[in-house]
Amino acid sequence: MDSCGGKKGPVGLAYDERMCAHFDPREDPHPEDPQRIKAVWEMLQSEGIPERCVVMKAKSADEKNIALVHSQKHVDFIRTISSKGLDAKRGKIASRFNSIYFNKGSSEAAFLAAGSVLELTEKVAKGELGAAVAIVRPPGHHAEHNEPMGFCLFNNVAIAANFLVNEKPELGIKKILIVDWDVHHGNGTQKMFWNDPRVLYFSVHRYDNGSFYPGGDDGAYNKVGEGLGTGYNVNVPWEHGRCGDADYLAVWDNILIPLAKSFDPDLVLISAGFDAAIGDPLGGCRVTPYGYSIMTKKLMDFASGKIVLALEGGYNLNSLAKSVLACVKVLLEDKPIDGSFEAYPFESTWRIIKVVRQELRRFWPIFSEELPQAQLINIDSARVPELISASSSESDSEDNAESDVTKDISQAKTADTHHANVVLAFSKLEIDETKCNKGVASNNSQTIVPGISAEVTVPLPAQIAETTSSWRSAFSKVDVWYASYGSNMWKPRFLCYIEGGQVQDMQRPCVGSNDRRPPKNVMWTTVPHRLFFGHSRTSTWGAGGVAFLHPESNSNNKAHICLYKITLEQFNDVLVQENRAIYAGNLPVVDLALVDYVAANKSVALQPLKEGWYHNVIFLGVQDDLPILSMTCPMSDIDRFKSGELPLSLPAAGYKSCLIRGLVEGKQLCQQDAVAYLDSAATFPL
Repeated sequence: MDSCGGKKGPVGLAYDERMCAHFDPREDPHPEDPQRIKAVWEMLQSEGIPERCVVMKAKSADEKNIALVHSQKHVDFIRTISSKGLDAKRGKIASRFNSIYFNKGSSEAAFLAAGSVLELTEKVAKGELGAAVAIVRPPGHHAEHNEPMGFCLFNNVAIAANFLVNEKPELGIKKILIVDWDVHHGNGTQKMFWNDPRVLYFSVHRYDNGSFYPGGDDGAYNKVGEGLGTGYNVNVPWEHGRCGDADYLAVWDNILIPLAKSFDPDLVLISAGFDAAIGDPLGGCRVTPYGYSIMTKKLMDFASGKIVLALEGGYNLNSLAKSVLACVKVLLEDKPIDGSFEAYPFESTWRIIKVVRQELRRFWPIFSEELPQAQLINIDSARVPELISASSSESDSEDNAESDVTKDISQAKTADTHHANVVLAFSKLEIDETKCNKGVASNNSQTIVPGISAEVTVPLPAQIAETTSSWRSAFSKVDVWYASYGSNMWKPRFLCYIEGGQVQDMQRPCVGSNDRRPPKNVMWTTVPHRLFFGHSRTSTWGAGGVAFLHPESNSNNKAHICLYKITLEQFNDVLVQENRAIYAGNLPVVDLALVDYVAANKSVALQPLKEGWYHNVIFLGVQDDLPILSMTCPMSDIDRFKSGELPLSLPAAGYKSCLIRGLVEGKQLCQQDAVAYLDSAATFPL
């Protein structure tokens, strides 16, 4: 056994199955589940990696060390959340937080994850280990000073970094570089070192102008720290998904590596999320294991190779495991895995690199030089695209003031365009409905993108071409079926979302779609889903509830739906209007890969529209080889409706009248039966 691993000292691994006791107690599969670390560990074992490393069992972090970055109230809360006395209340407590679940194993797992990262980091700082990888969960970089967030309970990396610089000065770790390559911005870590020049926080992440999780402007390029920490917070915000090896390595070579040389850290901590990996169901990017290995290799030139990788996100088990393996092999100083990457980054990548360097040159002279001229071709400005979200239309919260929706979506024509992969139109795609549970779509040319619990097949043309055409142009040629079960069953009402305007009883107009062509076909069917009415007021219809479709099917239920054959561009515009947002049109909310993912996994909640009531896109089957898509509330809202946190209400009078017109004029039910159908949906217990 080679227990010494790499030439610079042993490589440490931390793994403990006790962290698998933390899982979502609900029946729905959750992306952050125990299989994540199990898959990684099994991959490492299959390659004989543990025998070459120092393997450590997890050790719970001391509360006093956690309390250096989290409030004592938060520490006490996480310690007690798994106590037996909270068994009946735990789910309701979790619902108060942003993307959090708890169970009886959560407390121990959180303390073990934080303790593992801290212990490995201390041993690397002491020289007992040359480098280390903490295979831990729950992740940490979203956790803030006083609350959990985004699957994260304790901020594992922040706890370790703070411990070294404040509690262990004798180890000589005076400067720490935190590299956060998770696809989501590490809002919690950023805030914890906002004023601290001893810790340089660097994050490269999807931003989408603040619409990508965790949302807001914390991840913007101009968030550089304050006070003594000004210039020590660096954000590289992607304008869109699809970024891959070439984009990340361009950032490494033109921002991170020069920055690291100037900062000269004593230790490097990596918030190693692998949800920017190819095929990840949440990230939408395409970094390969080879790309991660090269990013790690480049960072080994600093701090005498003292690097600790702490697992953050990563929800495609195959990509996650292979990417971690690639990084561990680099730390062991094996020959990097074979691989290559696309020749050129996106144009938007160079635009972001340019604007970040311009922002940093005030603090870091290394960036006073301009980028090589060849890299600046066609970069006229460093403008980040906009997505301005409000609340919702039929999905207005009672407390939200009505938004001033005066800008037409057609303004999107003037927005910046980006390189995009041209994919086959669904009109040319054969989807085998009997295989949808397994996510199988048939086509001669395809790439497999594993999802959360199934493999999703994303069809691609034989030769992928990069184009500067807007997504609207491409998606105007792709057809889908939009399934309506509410007021849109009445065609004149639905046309408001396409042509703009309003019908009788509507209290506000719709802006319409960029593409105002009428539906190519209209038909009716029924689905085994429960119709119900929730919330108590909307700005569109006034007082009363509006329709929702239970996301899960049940053979005991039957709901009438009207199918409109529209383009994927129009579907995006309808989706945005339903969720009350003005979209600048730079990127679609739903692209072809996401459509295929929904077909395999039945539903997906859309983060950019999370404030809307109808941001959960669901798949209802196939008609004429085209997917049938609808939109409703997420499953988390179903629990809130059941508990009474969200009200179930009779439909508004004008709204109900609109539904009746749709059913009657669509020749589905007579007037009397339509009233009975809606009354039953509104009064039968959920």
